[in-house]
Amino acid sequence: MDSFHLSLKQQSPLEFFILSQKKQRVELSSELIKRITDCRDYLDRRMKNQKEPIYGITTGFGSLCNVTVDANQLSQLQKNLVMSHACGMGEEVPSDIVRLMLLLKIKSLSYGYSGVRLETVQRLLDMFNEDVIPIVYQQGSLGASGDLAPLANMSLPLIGMGQVWYKGERREASEVNSIFGWKPLELASKEGLALLNGTQFMLAYSIWNIVQAKKLSDMADIIAALSLEAFDGRVEPFTEGVHSIRAHKGQVETADNMRKLLKGSEIAARYKAHVQDPYSFRCVPQVHGATKDALRYIENAFEIELNSATDNPTILPEEDLIVSAGNFHGQPLALPLDMLSIAMAEIGSISERRTYQLISGKRELPSFLVARPGLNSGFMIPQYAQASIVSQNKQLASPASIDTIDSSQGQEDHVSMGANAATKCYRVVENVQKILAIELMNAAQAIEFRRPLKSSSVLESLLFEYRKVVPFIEEDEVMYTHMQNSSDFIKSYNYQI
Repeated sequence: MDSFHLSLKQQSPLEFFILSQKKQRVELSSELIKRITDCRDYLDRRMKNQKEPIYGITTGFGSLCNVTVDANQLSQLQKNLVMSHACGMGEEVPSDIVRLMLLLKIKSLSYGYSGVRLETVQRLLDMFNEDVIPIVYQQGSLGASGDLAPLANMSLPLIGMGQVWYKGERREASEVNSIFGWKPLELASKEGLALLNGTQFMLAYSIWNIVQAKKLSDMADIIAALSLEAFDGRVEPFTEGVHSIRAHKGQVETADNMRKLLKGSEIAARYKAHVQDPYSFRCVPQVHGATKDALRYIENAFEIELNSATDNPTILPEEDLIVSAGNFHGQPLALPLDMLSIAMAEIGSISERRTYQLISGKRELPSFLVARPGLNSGFMIPQYAQASIVSQNKQLASPASIDTIDSSQGQEDHVSMGANAATKCYRVVENVQKILAIELMNAAQAIEFRRPLKSSSVLESLLFEYRKVVPFIEEDEVMYTHMQNSSDFIKSYNYQI
């Protein structure tokens, strides 16, 4: 099996996401190995020669920073830190995201600013490569002193504790460690703190969220174009000149997408008796485009974090410095995560409005998109379900980053709540897929009432593939399975605008 050599090369969120999900072994480049060992050697020398306490290395943590720990207890200090901080609660973090966490922690520690030993980083790599996935919980991080609780749960297997998923089974980490001959690590000074400080929980969710959000943003344009066709909408609002005089990049891109998607459509070309369309159709470039612009800023913030070292204290061997600072603070992620929730919630909100127009009995479409409304409820209740999910997203999009609760006896007196922003955003993104799936189901149903006219080749190709998994509804039948199949279709559909 080919191996990927992790290096100092900058990676994009998408590249890193793909790497984390592949069944491909990851190894450290020789350059990273040298950086790790050089930093550890520097720390060992510094500790021999320095009498003054060094935070987290020869002292306690948080508000206990002024309590000095004896040299012969430094390993126990780090083990105690991991055990005592493993306070995760709530639902389990999905395994895909824990794999991201593991690889992100490896990457961050490998820059050579953390003071960990090579064998500690290698054990994390071994777990990743053997698909031994620690069980981590969604609740417990304030997103400030790093993601302490979830990263502690992730790190427990290193010391022979906690639980893991291995070959589809939930098992004690100690049992799985014995399969590979992995003895519990005796953590050296600084190592427990380096494992727990950092933003890898927030960042793992961030990377998953942005990758999925970008796919859904593109899919939203395609589904909006199909809904426009089904509603017999006008193409003039997508005229290039209209958008060149208000040249927000996302708006211009979306209008261009709509023109490409509708090119060659018989439905779009036919005479329209109506002068205007509702905003949910006419303003697709402005609304979808604003989300695209937000995604650009958000992805850039996540990419910077992805290629950074974020634990504390920071060890700078070349400058002969060990600095207790705040690179673990999650604010640079919390704000973009909240923005992402808002931006994606708006994609869902306008999608539901288009669905509502399609079922409203307008423009020669039957009420609820079924041939005999009354006897049949048709697509009445899928819109109810869609509205429920949209409403939930509005609640979830309330920003987490505006909150702070001080902790550790006031030493940690401003926190980002970025972990809550991350897990809320995950739910928003998942919800948007469901919302778009219901719009697609309605649009595909409605466009059949425009036959024999054809849409564009792109949209007809989409419909052809879609009808393999979701049928046209002649009479009332159980709908939730079709809705789920529609959602699965969006997840797997390969599209190119």
